[in-house]
Amino acid sequence: MLSKRMPLPQAVAVKSLPHKLILGVPVAVTTMSEAVDTIGRWIAGRESRYVCASDVHSIMRAQETASHMEALNAADMVVPDGMPVVWASRLYGAAKAQRVCGPDLMLAVCERSLTTGWTHYFYGGAEGVADVLAEKLRTRYPGLKVVGTDCPPFRPLTDGETQAALQRINDAAPDIVWVGLGCPKQEAWMLKHRPDLPGKTLVGVGAAFDFHTDRVKRAPVWMQNSGLEWAHRLASEPRRLWRRYLLQAPRFVFASLREWISGSART
Repeated sequence: MLSKRMPLPQAVAVKSLPHKLILGVPVAVTTMSEAVDTIGRWIAGRESRYVCASDVHSIMRAQETASHMEALNAADMVVPDGMPVVWASRLYGAAKAQRVCGPDLMLAVCERSLTTGWTHYFYGGAEGVADVLAEKLRTRYPGLKVVGTDCPPFRPLTDGETQAALQRINDAAPDIVWVGLGCPKQEAWMLKHRPDLPGKTLVGVGAAFDFHTDRVKRAPVWMQNSGLEWAHRLASEPRRLWRRYLLQAPRFVFASLREWISGSART
């Protein structure tokens, strides 16, 4: 049974792109190119912003956890990370909604960086993964400017460790901080530390750290585009992901259809 939807936070960030409110989460109606353009405008203006790439798991978690709903609503852009979220946007009236998943957004921004000179910092992943990610992306995009990496321990950091990590990021002065802590930890981290990282764009990309270092094999493109990437991931990591895909996905379909039928879906 679905939990009662959490109330929205009082202060909702001004969204840079048109969006559809899906179960209380403002999902951007955009394209990959437009999303990269938006990030570029923030960088040019030295603005402090953050981006969430939200899939069914993230949106359904927000129905149960007020702090996660707050983090998504406070984001400057929430892009649709999976095809079911895109389909919901289209159902709600956004006929041109497209998928903008975190791993692909990372590659698109890195490619654009070769002409803009944007600088990157990778924060997250298991021990050593951020370093491997930086090297692989430098190889894929010669000339890419990576100014730092950090793989924080899985345990909660002390206040001193947190402040030291933030200082390292600020000292490196990146344009973009890629945050790979997983949902909902990365969203909470970006909400909390956006004020501590002035002039930087934070992007939560979760699985991108593992996908682009070949720690986890990604689904073929045809499965991604047809909305079947979940089946590939479930087959790859059944013990970790069974609840997400076999329980949360049907609940998302039911809840979004109910919202659409009731007419409560809105821009």
